[in-house]
Amino acid sequence: MESQEFYHRLPKVELHAHINGSISEDTIKKLLKKKGREEEGANVRFNKEQTEPLEDSFKRLKLMQTLSNCAEDIYIITCDVIQEFASDNVKYLELRSTPREITATGLTRELYVEAVLKAIKDSAHLDIIVRFLLSIDRRLGVDVARTTMELAERYQDISNGVVMGLDFSGDPKVGDARDYLPLFIEAHNRGLKLTLHLAEVPAPEETKDILKELGTRTGRIGHGTCLQTECGGNQTLVDLVLQHRIPLELCLTSNVKGQTVPNYDQHQFQFWYNKNHPCIIGTDDKGMFDTTLSEEYAIAAQTFELDRESVWKLSLASIDAIFADDDVKQTLRNKWHELKPSLNIT
Repeated sequence: MESQEFYHRLPKVELHAHINGSISEDTIKKLLKKKGREEEGANVRFNKEQTEPLEDSFKRLKLMQTLSNCAEDIYIITCDVIQEFASDNVKYLELRSTPREITATGLTRELYVEAVLKAIKDSAHLDIIVRFLLSIDRRLGVDVARTTMELAERYQDISNGVVMGLDFSGDPKVGDARDYLPLFIEAHNRGLKLTLHLAEVPAPEETKDILKELGTRTGRIGHGTCLQTECGGNQTLVDLVLQHRIPLELCLTSNVKGQTVPNYDQHQFQFWYNKNHPCIIGTDDKGMFDTTLSEEYAIAAQTFELDRESVWKLSLASIDAIFADDDVKQTLRNKWHELKPSLNIT
């Protein structure tokens, strides 16, 4: 089996996918045409070799968000994103997005969430299980974060568990995550799962206080780029992550193209993988960074010399970190084992 085909046919779990950053070129063209803005298409996605500072990536993401300013746009985007992940043989997908309100178009946070949930429901015919995390944007402050938490709790019940919890994200250079600690604790007590973007840039004191206070209530860490001493962190942070065995969502292309990691060889994946720590490969923003989850697995395998058996085990182990219940986890494990013979792993 050719390498490209192997990575495509490999069953995969995607746990770090921002909806607006995952918009494909085809969907961008569709939305730009709908809005009469075709000339802007070149400004909203990377080419394969392009890199830029992290702050420029957030500017690009903000531009992409302008393509989704009404409930119909959110629905179209989410349907397309789910279809594209399913086509890449992703079998379980946790999408994340910040509910927004736009007075000019009548978009409310509730309508935003409902558009995503309708897209998930209407994609039920695909061979993919989809869940949704509401994102707290750290740039918007604690009051907006509380509104998002309350939405997540309400829709967790309304959606029969499709809404599973909260993502904490946004520009890591803005604000202090510690301001949100009481909210994180309350959310966990309300039964919401938590995945937090931490140490995406050097912030050792902020990260230490969060990890010490939350412990295993931190369901997963997004990126964790700067946990190690040589990356702007320290041994205390490493020990806390290891002690609580907090899974890491690792997005190789995103980190390299966003210049938070100088190159693939120096990516933090190797450090944590060598410690047998839970590592989940993700895309982050597959549209903006022009990648697929299959490509991310191929990059990890080629960069860190993983054979096919190791790649399959890495994918299988990612099931342990999903936020769905044990029945869903076992269903996925069974599917992985059923599909393994077709991968011709030797």
